Amino acid sequence: MMLRSLGFASALLIGGAVSAHAATWTIDAPKSHLGFTGSQSGTPFSGEFGKFSGTIVFDPANPTAGHADVTIAIASAKTGDQQKDGAMPGSDWFAADKFPTAEFKATSFKTTGQGAYEADGTLTIRGISKAVALPFTLTISGDRATAKGKVQLVRTDYGVGQGAWSSAQYVALDVTVTVDIVADKTAP
Repeated sequence: MMLRSLGFASALLIGGAVSAHAATWTIDAPKSHLGFTGSQSGTPFSGEFGKFSGTIVFDPANPTAGHADVTIAIASAKTGDQQKDGAMPGSDWFAADKFPTAEFKATSFKTTGQGAYEADGTLTIRGISKAVALPFTLTISGDRATAKGKVQLVRTDYGVGQGAWSSAQYVALDVTVTVDIVADKTAP
C-alpha cells in the first residue's frame, strides 16, 4: 500500500561502470503487477498500483553492477473497496497531492541462490526514504525477463497512516508488497 505505483523508471548509472554484458530491461506495465496486502480490523485486504514504469540494468553474471529506478503513481492504488480507495490518496495515508509518486532506487543486486536475487536500494514514500532489500526470483527467456518477489514493510516508517491511523488499532502496521514484473530487453 505504500508503494504508490512502483515502476522501474529511467535507469541511472550509479557509481561505476556497468558490465559490458549488462542489459537494459524496460518494464511491460500491462503484463506486470505491483500489489499490496494488509489487514483492517483483523480482516485481510489486498490492492494494487495501476501505474508504474521504469527500466532496470541487470546482468545475472555480474548483479552488483546493476541498478534500477522505479517510479509508482500513488493515486493509482486501488483495493476495489470504495471507502479504502477514497481514503488512500488523502493526507492521512499517501498524501498524493503533495507526494504524487513513490520511488524505489536499487543501487545493486546480489545473488542469493539459483535464479534468486536481492535488490538493495532505497524506497521513498511521502518524502521519507528507507533502505529496503527486495528478494526476488528471476527467469530470463530470450529478450523477456520475469521477476517475482515480495517484501514486508511497516507503513508508519513512511508516515502512511496519520492521526487515528498511526497505530495498529484499526489498520495493521505491516504491509506486504508483491512484485510480478515482466520486462523486455531494450536494444542497445
